[in-house]
Amino acid sequence: MIARDSASAEARVTVSVSLLDQAMRILSRRDHSEAELRSKLKAVMARDRLKSSLPPQEPERRARVELDEVIDYCRRRDWLNDSRFTASYVTSRSNKGYGEQKIRAELKQKGVKREIIDAAFAEAAIDRPAQAMSVAQKKFGQPLPAGRLEKIKVQRYLLARGFSFEEIQAIYTNSIR
Repeated sequence: MIARDSASAEARVTVSVSLLDQAMRILSRRDHSEAELRSKLKAVMARDRLKSSLPPQEPERRARVELDEVIDYCRRRDWLNDSRFTASYVTSRSNKGYGEQKIRAELKQKGVKREIIDAAFAEAAIDRPAQAMSVAQKKFGQPLPAGRLEKIKVQRYLLARGFSFEEIQAIYTNSIR
């Protein structure tokens, strides 16, 4: 354990150098949610404990405190920011043709709070019916199939991509065409 001081009047923080280095390596590749980073660091800690010759009864509490210190250190320096991660994730997945429902489910799996997810979608202001139309046209061509069975295929495809039924229905109304 070492102490790291910043030039500002921040409190002195004691963190494990190797754990902090791992966190920095993980965060340097892409943004992560706090829950994702915590999970990855726990795996690193478990792997390191298996490699070391420490007794198996090493206090779990100490490991949790150390992990919390590293997470807090990263958060204070804005290396770890769930709002930024969520906004970036929403934009990226939307650009890849996924609907709001699928993106919301993925973010919940990544441990992001609902309030942060709601704020990211409000900020993104994506025209979902137009996006659904674009995704459907890319897959099925233009004009979209008009037959009942073909429409069902389009609907099933868009539902699997995370679009709502209302967004899917909107692509077949005169207002979008």
